[in-house]
Amino acid sequence: MRRHLFRPSLLLLALGAAAVLPAQAQKMSLADRVASLEQQVANNNQNVDLLNQVNVLKQEVVAQRGTIEQLQHDLAQLKQASRDQYVDLDSRLQRIETPPPDAVPPDSVAPPAATPVKPAAKPAAKKTTMTDATPAAADVAQTAAEKSAYDNATAALKAGDYVQSARLLQAFLDQYPNGTYAPNALYWLGESYYATGNYPMAADQFTALLQRYPSHDKAAGALLKLGLSQKGMGQTVQAQATLDSVIQRYPGSDPARIAGDRLHALQAGG
Repeated sequence: MRRHLFRPSLLLLALGAAAVLPAQAQKMSLADRVASLEQQVANNNQNVDLLNQVNVLKQEVVAQRGTIEQLQHDLAQLKQASRDQYVDLDSRLQRIETPPPDAVPPDSVAPPAATPVKPAAKPAAKKTTMTDATPAAADVAQTAAEKSAYDNATAALKAGDYVQSARLLQAFLDQYPNGTYAPNALYWLGESYYATGNYPMAADQFTALLQRYPSHDKAAGALLKLGLSQKGMGQTVQAQATLDSVIQRYPGSDPARIAGDRLHALQAGG
């Protein structure tokens, strides 16, 4: 009889415990869910912060891009201004330099040898005519060939083909190193190199002209271009000294005025 009463009691206890366990499990599950939701909210706040940071960075990138575009525009304007200044400088130099490319420089032309005058049949002295002072046929042919080669080289220069003009002018100087047009050829060869940015070779030609023909009409322009070539090579101190020497040696001339402008620009850090 006692055995039968004991069994229902155990059954009731077991049922009670089973009822308590699901409630505790449900309570823990709810706490976990709340914690999970709180974590999600925190993550969302972090995501919002990250999104705000991304938006700020995007705005900064847009601003930087605008700055870069402005700098690129300014650089293009500076390049164009530099090209315009070079063209203006070159044209001014060409206007003041004499003689022009197709003329014989007066201080470099050797006087033609006069043909001996044959004794006249009459006692009266014979007048010297233009025919009497004409060079020999060989000299005329030599001068004509030299001028043709020089004109061919300077034609390439006038056309803006500086690479070709440098090649032709160098070939001309190799063939006629002491010719009538050698000083002019040295100057324009230097100009050809200068126009292509080959400043060391340009400086060599201007220096050679100044050393061989210091009193030539193109000496002032050559000295100016030597200073500009030194500036192009980054030799600022030498360039300033050379430009100053242009001002001192050729006061009042166009090369001196140009040298003064460029010297002031260099001293100002330009």
